[in-house]
Parts: sequence; C-alpha cells; structure tokens
Amino acid sequence: MCGIAGFIDFRNTSSAETLTRFTDVLYHRGPDGSGQEFFQLTNSQVGLGHRRLSIIDLSDAGRQPMWYKHWCIVFNGEMYNYAEVKTELEQLGHSFVSHSDTEVILHAWETWGPAMIHRFIGMFAFVLYDTEKQTITCFRDRAGVKPFYYYWQDGLFLFASELKCFHQHPRFQKKINPQALRQFLQYGYILAPLSIFEHTHKLFPGHYLSLSAGGGEPVIEKYWDVYAAYNKPKLNITEEDAIAETEKLLLSACQYRMVADVPVGVFLSGGYDSSAVTALLQANRTEQLKTYTIGFFEEDHNEAVYAKAVAAHLGTDHTEYYCTTKEAQDIIPEIALYCDEPFGDSSIIPTTLVSRLARREVTVALSADAGDETFAGYNKYPLALDLLKKVQNIPGVLRKPAGKILSRIPGSLLAKISGSSAAPIKRERFSNILRHGQPTACTMMDYMLGQVYTGNQLRDLLSGHIEQAPSFFDSEKEFREDLDQLDRMLAMDYKTYMVDDILVKVDRAAMSTSLEGREPLLDHRLIEFAAQLPSAYKMKGQDKKYILKEIVHKYLPKEMMDRPKMGFGIPVFDWLRHDLKPYADEFMNETALMDHGLFKKEGVMHIVNRFMAGDRNYNNLFWYLLIFQMWYKKWMT
Repeated sequence: MCGIAGFIDFRNTSSAETLTRFTDVLYHRGPDGSGQEFFQLTNSQVGLGHRRLSIIDLSDAGRQPMWYKHWCIVFNGEMYNYAEVKTELEQLGHSFVSHSDTEVILHAWETWGPAMIHRFIGMFAFVLYDTEKQTITCFRDRAGVKPFYYYWQDGLFLFASELKCFHQHPRFQKKINPQALRQFLQYGYILAPLSIFEHTHKLFPGHYLSLSAGGGEPVIEKYWDVYAAYNKPKLNITEEDAIAETEKLLLSACQYRMVADVPVGVFLSGGYDSSAVTALLQANRTEQLKTYTIGFFEEDHNEAVYAKAVAAHLGTDHTEYYCTTKEAQDIIPEIALYCDEPFGDSSIIPTTLVSRLARREVTVALSADAGDETFAGYNKYPLALDLLKKVQNIPGVLRKPAGKILSRIPGSLLAKISGSSAAPIKRERFSNILRHGQPTACTMMDYMLGQVYTGNQLRDLLSGHIEQAPSFFDSEKEFREDLDQLDRMLAMDYKTYMVDDILVKVDRAAMSTSLEGREPLLDHRLIEFAAQLPSAYKMKGQDKKYILKEIVHKYLPKEMMDRPKMGFGIPVFDWLRHDLKPYADEFMNETALMDHGLFKKEGVMHIVNRFMAGDRNYNNLFWYLLIFQMWYKKWMT
C-alpha cells in the first residue's frame, strides 16, 4: 500500500519541485520512502511520484518509480499471486532483480500488454509510462479497493491516490461540482466518476485510462465488470457443493492476503464476515493469528464482547481496546484532512481507531468488507423486496395517479395527523416510487432506503436548480431480463455503496495511520462465483447471508453467532447535541452556512433547528451538512 501522484502538462508549467510537493502530502500513505521521475519532453512534461509503505521486498530493489527497459511504473497496492505470474514469465525467459510484485507487472506488460491484468489477483492503482511511445496507462483494480483520481482541463492531466495532491499544482481549479454536492447530500458519498471538483474524476473500478504525452484526449476502456458475472447463467449446483466451493475460494482469498514481509493482523468485529476470515485463517495455521477489536463503553454500540468470545473460541492472539468518548470525538476534526472530499459515513471514526490499534503491532490488516454485498447481508434487501410486493399489489394504472395525489397532500398536515416529522419525508419517497411507473427492488433500495435528502429537501436547501447526475443507480437496463431482484440489488450495491462509501472509508482510515488494509472478500474469483449462485443460497427466506453462515458454523457454534446485526457505529449525533455542540456551532451557525452561497438560509436553518431540538429524523441531514462545512473550511478557504 502506497501513494502515487503525477501529471502530464501540455503547457509546460510544472516542475520537479511540483512533483515533490505532490508526493510529500501523501506521506501518511507511504512513510518508508519517496521517489520521483520528471521528464521534460518537446511538447509536454511528465511526472511520476511515489510514496512507499514497504510490504513486499523491503530492500531498495523494491523502490519506486521502478524501471524496466523503457517502461517506468508507480504502483499502489498488491498483486497477491505475483509469485505464480513471475514463474510463468521466468519460463518465458524473463529474469528478475527483485522480489517485488511491482517488477512482475513491468515484465507482464512487456509480454502481454493490457491483457496482463487478467492474470493478476490483487488490489491496485498503477501508472505505466512508456518512454518510447510517450504514453501513460493507468489501471484501477476490479472492485475499486485502491483509489485513483484524475483531473483533465486546459492541457493539464493530474493523477493521484488522494485529491489533496492536486491542490499542490498552481493550475488546479478548485471549483465545486454542483452535481457532486447534490450526490453527497443524497447519499453521504460521491459516486464515480464524479468528484467534488469540476473536471476531476474517479477512474471507474475495472477500467484503465490511456493518454499520449504527445497530445490528444484520455481514452478509457473497461476490462472487468461485476454485472457481467451476474448476467451469466445460474450454476446448476447443489447447496452442499456451493458451500464447499465458496469455502475453498474464501480460504484461497484469505491465504493470498497473508503474503507479506511484515506482520499481518485481522480486524475482528465478531460478526459473520470478520469471523469467517479469522476462522478460516486460524484453522489452517499453527501460529496464533493477531486479531484486533475496538470496544465502546456505550452498550448499544459495543461489539467487543462478541469479538472476544470468537477470538477465545478460535484461539487467536487477540487485542481489544475500549476507547473513551474523547478519543472517538477527537477523530471528527481529522475527517476533512484524510477524506479530502466530503464523506459522510460516521463509521470512519471507529474504523480509524481500530486501524491505530492494529498499527502498533502490524503493518497489514485484513478487513472483511463486501460480505454483505456479496452474500446479501443488509437488512435493506428483504425490506426492499417486501416494499416492492406491496407496491405491486396496487394496480399499475392506479400507481401514478395515486403518487400524484399523495405528493399534493401538505406535509404539515401529514406531520400533524401522524404526530411524526418524518411523515412528509416518507410521503415524498413513496410518492416517487408510485410515480416511477415500473418500480423494482433497486428503486426501492435507492429511493426508500438509500437516499438521505429527498428531492424536495434538496430544492429547499440548495441555491439554484441542480440536475441529478447519472450513476449506476440508473443502470438496471444492463441486467439480463430474467435476473432476479435480489441479485440486481447486490450487483448495484457492489458498484455504488461498496466502492464509493465502504472502500473509501477503509482506505482513508487505514492509510491515515500508514496501515495497509486488505480485503479477502473482494477477491474477484469469489464474486464471480457467488454472482452465479442461486439467490436462495444467499438469502433463504429471511435468513440473510445463508451460505456464509453455514461455513462459519463449521468453526463457531451457531448460538455464539446468532444475534441481531450491529453496525459499526458510535453515538455521534448525541455528542453533537451535547459534548460537541460548541464544535458543531463553529461550522453550523448562520454566518458560516451562508458564507459560500451554496445553501438557502431557510432550508439549512430548518435542518439545524430540528436537529438541535432533538428530532432524530434530521440526524443524517445535519451530519452531512456539518461534514461539508468542515471540508469546505479545510480545502476551500
């Protein structure tokens, strides 16, 4: 895990010093070394910068930028099966001077070109520069574990692991993208390809970008798509064989991610996903696995007791730490620094705390994200399916008229009748569904269970009319017609919430403390297999994550695991009303909220006042505004 940054400047306004500044701000991603290559060409300048976190081949032979013949590379991530690919290349006549996976990529590129990517199992974002052809090629891994931002405007192409690098270039334009702001307020994160800034993008997972230093436009091509896996025919496989093959793939994915020349540990929450990773690894090794858990004194948010029981049963070398309220609260002012575009998932706070705990002893930690998206673990899936059934019981010809009538009922009247301030919000969401025409489980998941701010709330809040940007939430037409509703939701979550929320959270939290996070449940072989399994193996009746649970129950008693799902949360909203209210007031007063002209006074003050009055329906609305305000002060003033 490292940090990469660089540019192609067609106006020759950059320098080697610019490149050094780019890489210096990524120190937290790679404290073990830095390197730069600057090329002054006839019509442009090319820069490749790297910050190193030494994981594989700790010697100087693993330093970057790395050269092989006329190719130069900067690489962030890991190729877990590099040893097998290296052996294949050696059989073709290649010889190597290091033990690093970076060198294997260079040789693979010479042999197979872009098609090499299909041979690798890994997480990666890397840029290859061909000094003969004067072209760069930028790859991002299939699932999007590793970040890759790029900026393209007025003959300037910038790339980096984090947006903060771009602020170091004098020609970078810090202009907020209104559609990205709208997206953030809707979801709490910004969906690829958008970024908070105009002309700035996230490279889609499973894609690569090419650009010639001689001129022209960036060309983006897709090499992998999770939808392709879901669109394949379902496997004709028994439940017993499905469980066996899933366990085999899980074990392989976990073992690959233990390959390192530094200590490795596992985040253990005590839930099914992290328990599966821990159980499979500990059962297949003699030495004790290092596991880490953060505990909270607030019982409603504390999973540490469950993690401790799992660790004791499996026999891991377990470390738990109960953090104080102040320790958790102290993370909040740092969110804007490490999440250098607005990011609203408050579970980044405990994720940062457990990363700091693990970093005391290890440099790599396995995290069990993507179990919910792969095996149907979220409560929203059965909820969306149930809502869809209810809507489908309404005759089709009546849905749109009913939606229009519902939308015209005054919100104040609904609130008064129901006694709930949430009634107008729920009314608008359901009205949108009825007027959709052909609602699906995905639209239920999006409109009813995904979006935080509704369209009316956004109109009341944002200055000016802002169109909603296209995203993968609008991509149902890409599924084959007979794909069932559950698989559609899983596939869509994999390309939206997982990559632009969950993986951003883990990357920024871990890298803030120079810890490499690895994701065994995001092994592409696993999702390609799971996508073809019958949906009943993932969610059997109301039993979510069925197949994964069956595997875990081989190693851990069912009674130990069978409990309601807990989120990795903290009581942040209570803090903001009490202990942290003075801090919140700094950003959420009328002057600060109106300073940038992005919000309407009445709309924003309504949210602030309702939140401070204790209305929990406004919790996330307030939090997202606060996060944006903190970000704005850090990066725009």
